[in-house]
Amino acid sequence: MIEQITYLLFLRRLDDLHTLEENKANRLKRPMERRIFPEGADTRGRAFDSLRWSRFKNESPSEMFVILGEHVFPFLRTLGSDDSTYAHHMKDARFTIPTPALLAKVVDLLDAVPMEDRDTKGDLYEYMLGKIASAGQNGQFRTPRHIIQLMVEMTAPTPTDTICDPASGTCGFLVAAGEYLREQHASLFHDAKLNKHFNHAMFHGYDFDNTMLRIGSMNMMLHGVDNPAITYRDSLGQEHGAEEGRYSLVLANPPFAGSLDYENVAKDLLQTVKTKKTELLFLALFLRLLKPGGRAAVIVPDGVLFGSSKAHKELRRMLVEDQKLDGIVSLPGGVFKPYAGVSTAILFFTKTNSGGTDQVWFYDMQADGYSLDDKRQPLLVESKLGLQPARDVRNQLSKEEHFKNNLPDVLARWAQREGKERKHGRTEQSFCVPKADIAANGYDLSINRYKEVVHAAVAHRAPSEILAELSKLEDEIARGMKVLEGMLSKEV
Repeated sequence: MIEQITYLLFLRRLDDLHTLEENKANRLKRPMERRIFPEGADTRGRAFDSLRWSRFKNESPSEMFVILGEHVFPFLRTLGSDDSTYAHHMKDARFTIPTPALLAKVVDLLDAVPMEDRDTKGDLYEYMLGKIASAGQNGQFRTPRHIIQLMVEMTAPTPTDTICDPASGTCGFLVAAGEYLREQHASLFHDAKLNKHFNHAMFHGYDFDNTMLRIGSMNMMLHGVDNPAITYRDSLGQEHGAEEGRYSLVLANPPFAGSLDYENVAKDLLQTVKTKKTELLFLALFLRLLKPGGRAAVIVPDGVLFGSSKAHKELRRMLVEDQKLDGIVSLPGGVFKPYAGVSTAILFFTKTNSGGTDQVWFYDMQADGYSLDDKRQPLLVESKLGLQPARDVRNQLSKEEHFKNNLPDVLARWAQREGKERKHGRTEQSFCVPKADIAANGYDLSINRYKEVVHAAVAHRAPSEILAELSKLEDEIARGMKVLEGMLSKEV
């Protein structure tokens, strides 16, 4: 059903764009430069103008059902010649809403959404995406929105970045990066060059699930990005070569498992790390995609941090010795429930090709604001969740609240990783580890390898004191036994 809603939202957006072009032409008193809905009629004789949202929404349910199934969707499939990413992903559109009554209800609900409000329509779509309640067949599952926002804030995208998610799914990372730029760099939209870059060249997403491509493209459009590059591609396949060194920021949560066509895996990735594990191949890919100076924030299963295979060790050595490994955030075990219970961490690194790792910053996240069971219920009021306490002093967390939501603390400590964080002992929630220590431990990057646990001191009593107490207890037991024997003899 979500795919059908995607198509309907797209149709409404097309009508809005067509109306804008009409108003512009009327205002300037000249012909329309771009007609989305052509003049004339389709092959069945229905006027293209009647296929617009503003027209068919007023028809009866039965008539609307016919218009969409027999006219609108065939028209959608002809839009593939348009150079927009949305049109490209609509070429396989099929109408599958089962009844006129259900169609009318959905159209009425979507018509009530204020589409001129980017936040409202974006939130609506995010809500629908939240209804995707199971992992995909290729090992993908939705990354919680607050974890995405944390990663984006920690990497701080800039107006000149070129951002890529090679396992884009619903494009959550790209959407969050766009929203961050709107909030932190609003002036970029007043610069023609930067505005064009934002809408046409900044955002790149790859996936090999056509449904995800359609959903992701619509997600980007509803969040105000005109023409992102959301492309069908097996990221681990041979065709990534043209993308090498193209991006300044990679944000991703790649599949940890699932199908892998080993024969089709790019040879240069296998030369970097000979393995069949997708999480290792994706890390090798990220290094290929980044330009020198480019940075990455990516989620990996804990096994990447301490796996003992040759491929695991070599990849970690490369990150530490050949690149600049900036930090590792260990995530709570239930972050991806109910989809998966795998333990994970976020890796932050910068591509240098010349080393640069000095100290690696570690953070042991214990809580993300939600219960760590399958229900994932919020543990705090909404204003105290996510990164909001970091943005608004009125919502700052108490010590007790911090134990339920570590995210603001992660962000604050990350900013100090080259300052006072280096003075922290390894018993604290965050600390830095020198590169030499990591190398000495075989490039093991698991936080438990370096974290020190303080055990509460136990007061040991003197042996003579313990023996005296045991003797006293023994005497009391003996007296009790004599009393019991006397009572029994009287009964006899």
